[in-house]
Amino acid sequence: MTPLPDSELIERITRRDTSALSELYDRYSRLVYSIALRVLGDAETAEEITQDVFVLVWQKASSYDLNQGKLMTWIASIARNRSIDQIRRRRARPEGYSIAWEDCCEDDPDHQPEVEIGMMDHHQRSVLVRSVNALPAEQRQALSLAFFYGMTQQEIAERLNQPLGTVKTRIRLALQKLRTVIQPEMLEGREIRKDD
Repeated sequence: MTPLPDSELIERITRRDTSALSELYDRYSRLVYSIALRVLGDAETAEEITQDVFVLVWQKASSYDLNQGKLMTWIASIARNRSIDQIRRRRARPEGYSIAWEDCCEDDPDHQPEVEIGMMDHHQRSVLVRSVNALPAEQRQALSLAFFYGMTQQEIAERLNQPLGTVKTRIRLALQKLRTVIQPEMLEGREIRKDD
């Protein structure tokens, strides 16, 4: 039996087809779990987030717009945001499990972290790695703290002992540079959280 395309699955979910949700879960639960585990560093909480993400997909399926990007990107974005929200509720970051750009994104396709599997092909990943490595160190550091540590711009400013405006500028410039070389779809769902 040929697997249904994502667009058909999400359409069936909006009509409350539980078998479509089950198929979507089978397809993307490992990705969601990997993202949650990477952000949280806790397997039990990552499992809870995985369940929570698919409940949200069930509830919010009608809000997904195919023209805004891939379903996989939308689901990954929900997983990342829910995981960061969980960290903020705890008000503590498990630093021993957090990752920096250098640890996550070496240009080695044989040693990709699980969170990258299925999200981009080798060529896209190579473009991303080269582009980020070409950024000035200050921009790369601010971007890493925002994406991999889930920090707000204010938290980054405090951690780096830099003015908030400087941090905002570094992140904005980094994203502008990346947008000029990376396909726009690679940045979907990876927005920087503004200050709370």
